[in-house]
Amino acid sequence: MLSSATDSLGSRGSVLIIRSDDDVTEGLENLLRLDPRLAAIAAETGPLPLRLREPGFEGLAHIIVSQMVSRASAEAIWRRMQPAEGLLTAENYVLLHPEAWREFGLSRAKADTLLRIAEAVASSRLDLLALCALPPEEALAELTALKGVGPWTAEVYLMFCGGHADVFPSGDVALQNAVAAAFGLATRPQARELASLAGAWSPWRSIAARLFWAYYAVKLGRGMLPID
Repeated sequence: MLSSATDSLGSRGSVLIIRSDDDVTEGLENLLRLDPRLAAIAAETGPLPLRLREPGFEGLAHIIVSQMVSRASAEAIWRRMQPAEGLLTAENYVLLHPEAWREFGLSRAKADTLLRIAEAVASSRLDLLALCALPPEEALAELTALKGVGPWTAEVYLMFCGGHADVFPSGDVALQNAVAAAFGLATRPQARELASLAGAWSPWRSIAARLFWAYYAVKLGRGMLPID
């Protein structure tokens, strides 16, 4: 059964949180009741993957590392960034020597963003766990206030680390192409138009995003979810 953030993360308010494959299945059933047109798409994709990581610095860092690079490149960089023991934490990231990003294979922009986030978390100015329990609009505003963290990064963090059930990264090109293909649109919808379309899938927009990423993967024959 899907839980609210008050149950799982101690939030104020009630935010539906996805934590298991059963939650994804339940969310999809609700989504298809909202929009029966999506049943044909779901029939093509099969079961939707959970792809959930624990909230915190490591989860957000993994999303940032994975942006705009191939899966193989992202995996190689991530292996080099992993400590010999334990998790990659904000506290151990800020202690890295200044040129470590070059050894990892990070771009300077990503390295700067990760350092800003690590410093904010290590100094307790940013609580990435508590942030996941906020309503999406508040959480997105807090995350994107950090230089280098754009809407896509923030939305994917809330989806795949926070488990938010009602977030849709409308700026994602794969989602735009998938929706265009699914609905026979002449051109792919741009972010604002797609956000408007996705409004019909609330409060299950994260399930809709999973569905359309899976549909895109089926059509192209390769995986397209933002994180593994």
